Amino acid sequence: MKTQNYYAFEEIKEYAIEQLRNDVGLNDHASDLHHFMFNEDYYIIGTFQAKQWLKDQVFDIIEIIKEYEQGNFGEVNTDFSNPEAVVNMYAYIIGEMILNESDTLRNAWNKILSQDDIEAIIEELETL
Repeated sequence: MKTQNYYAFEEIKEYAIEQLRNDVGLNDHASDLHHFMFNEDYYIIGTFQAKQWLKDQVFDIIEIIKEYEQGNFGEVNTDFSNPEAVVNMYAYIIGEMILNESDTLRNAWNKILSQDDIEAIIEELETL
């Protein structure tokens, strides 16, 4: 499945672009960018907001999280009884997919991100 077909792909992409416009990752190591964008702060805060955001996609999202965690960690750690944890893990996964599409980020992986790098990443993400 193409990444753009995932639930809320555009919304999460816009969140990533906004983070970059707010200088998240600037002067930091490129390999840490995903962590700063999707692990240091929550995408959705609050149980009610998370339930509203999940809509009727909750079971598809849980399946994506299970597959991701099983494949990357060998076990599932997300508490599926916590809607906020489910949303934020899903945003983490989709955010990783989005950032993986950036050639600039991939080529800068072992260096500190400059303003030019950030602008190039934004440009690449906007074309997804």
